Amino acid sequence: MNRDHRPYIIKKAYLKIQEFYTTHFLRPQLKSLGEGFQFTKPWHVEIFGSPIELGRCINVIGASDSKVRLSVWPLYKNARGIRIGDYCLICPGVRISSAAEIFIGHNCMIASHAYITDCDWHDIYNRVAYGTPSPVKIEKNVWIGDSAIICKGVTVGKNSIIGAGAIVVNDVPPNAIVAGNPAKVVKNLDAGVEFTTREQWYSNPAKLYRDINQLDKHLLRGNTLLHWLRHLLFPAKGD
Repeated sequence: MNRDHRPYIIKKAYLKIQEFYTTHFLRPQLKSLGEGFQFTKPWHVEIFGSPIELGRCINVIGASDSKVRLSVWPLYKNARGIRIGDYCLICPGVRISSAAEIFIGHNCMIASHAYITDCDWHDIYNRVAYGTPSPVKIEKNVWIGDSAIICKGVTVGKNSIIGAGAIVVNDVPPNAIVAGNPAKVVKNLDAGVEFTTREQWYSNPAKLYRDINQLDKHLLRGNTLLHWLRHLLFPAKGD
């Protein structure tokens, strides 16, 4: 469709349904979920195993053809599972699978279909064994590109960018851009330039939500219930 045809009140009700679903069905499966969360289409987010911890103001986007999957299959008694910091963005199709520990710092962005794992899930010679897991650490303000793969034992330094489709098997230094298979440094960022992070965007959550609400009112003005039903049942050219 070319635009959102829903009346403002319908969109607000839809957002309330998403919030209820997250609180009622997803939150009980998590060890912790910080305040200010936003889950888009949370019925397309699959959670398995424990512990899984999500920080404040996390934004998770599910899609019918690209489910978000957070899975923990602990192979050790003291496995720490998945820990994701504050202000992170997780896009459709992201898979995070842990057998030991995956830590993701504040302000990280993970693009669609990226995969992060701390285990091979099969041994090289014993194909019915799980293999040996090794923790993954992704430091703050990292941007992981579309369809990238972060393999076990990797540490990604702060502010770094993982290029689309990159396969990361070695540590990534801070303030670097890596790309390729296996991923290699292709450029270094200027550490002297100040970064604008998602935390700054959320610096005044109340004002941010008011501004978004006002934008919704502006974009959806004039949308009536009858117009919305007509669009659903009898879509026309230009809708």
